Amino acid sequence: MPPDPRTLAALRTLIGFDTVSRNSNLACIDWARAHMEAHGATTRMDWNADRTKANMLATFGEGPGSKARGGIVLSGHVDVVPVDGQAWTSDPFTATERDGRIYGRGACDMKGYDAVILGHVPDFLAKPLREPIHVALTYDEEVGCLGIPHLITAMAGWGVHPSGAIIGEPTSMRLVSAHKGGRVYKARVTGKAAHSSLTHTAVNAIEYAAAIIARIQAIGARERDHGARAEGFDVPFTTISTNLFTGGNGPNIVPALAEFLFDYRYIPGFDPDAIIGELQSLADQLTAQMRAIAPAAGIEFTRVNAIPALSPCPEAAVYRLAQSLLADKTVEKVAYGTEASFFEAYGVPSIVCGPGSIVHAHKADEFVPLDQLALCDSFIAGVVEHLQS
Repeated sequence: MPPDPRTLAALRTLIGFDTVSRNSNLACIDWARAHMEAHGATTRMDWNADRTKANMLATFGEGPGSKARGGIVLSGHVDVVPVDGQAWTSDPFTATERDGRIYGRGACDMKGYDAVILGHVPDFLAKPLREPIHVALTYDEEVGCLGIPHLITAMAGWGVHPSGAIIGEPTSMRLVSAHKGGRVYKARVTGKAAHSSLTHTAVNAIEYAAAIIARIQAIGARERDHGARAEGFDVPFTTISTNLFTGGNGPNIVPALAEFLFDYRYIPGFDPDAIIGELQSLADQLTAQMRAIAPAAGIEFTRVNAIPALSPCPEAAVYRLAQSLLADKTVEKVAYGTEASFFEAYGVPSIVCGPGSIVHAHKADEFVPLDQLALCDSFIAGVVEHLQS
């Protein structure tokens, strides 16, 4: 069965918006807002600090005398990754259909899902809703889920608290019940410079940074060999790595500054504060040594980003509904993070399910198969019917 023509029309429009994360998403949001308001939605906007980007929440089945409570939020981001340096065979911002696929930036991640939702908007109020349908569109997911925390805060202020959330990241239309959490930190080590012939008067920032990095490596090995396990993940333990390093300014100068970036991906149930707590304790010990020579020396950690882990919620109504509607009953757990865990932290049981495969995301000639869009059409139609019954 082919996809709904309304889905294909919406996908062509969405791909046509250059919503690379460095750009504004407002043209795309304005189009989606007008489309949903024309079909009876109440919309609410949440802007970034300079009002160049926005999250939007559209609600169907809300109003005076409405008996609707809770409801399900269908959520997707509209930002995409850059195409710079990629060898595309067609215009990445023009939806191109060939070989049973739609090609274009974001076709898979995740404008395909967004298009299904927007394509089905005319159906949302075709019958009275027992519970509301919320549609969330967010900014800056691709640069670390930066927009969704602001939307969650706004939803709390608006008094909107759905009973379930479906986030449409590409899962090949399988239910993803859990994913790892992530933390990214920047470490800045400030020492004292000196000529390398006078090392006893200096505090070597690189060497003290190396001591922390060695502990990071040891933590990674410990979690790999003896840490907690979470069944169902391809890497079933918590991982950590140092990924960027800068320091030093001459071959005969003891360096006064070193900076590095590290991140860890932790399994559900793991305390993410435990790792940074261990590293901070080590940093405090090293700082005491450093300040014996240079009182201004020190080590500072700054959290750059944090994505919570998503835990399975098989008892939740949204989980059971998704399983009942999906043709493929496979339930998976993934290592990448999504906005689902932010909804879960807000107290909204959440699952991840959308068309296309994450394998094809972010690449040149990104695509979503037409049959995956058709499966998502059927899935969303089932969700809507459930809320109207």
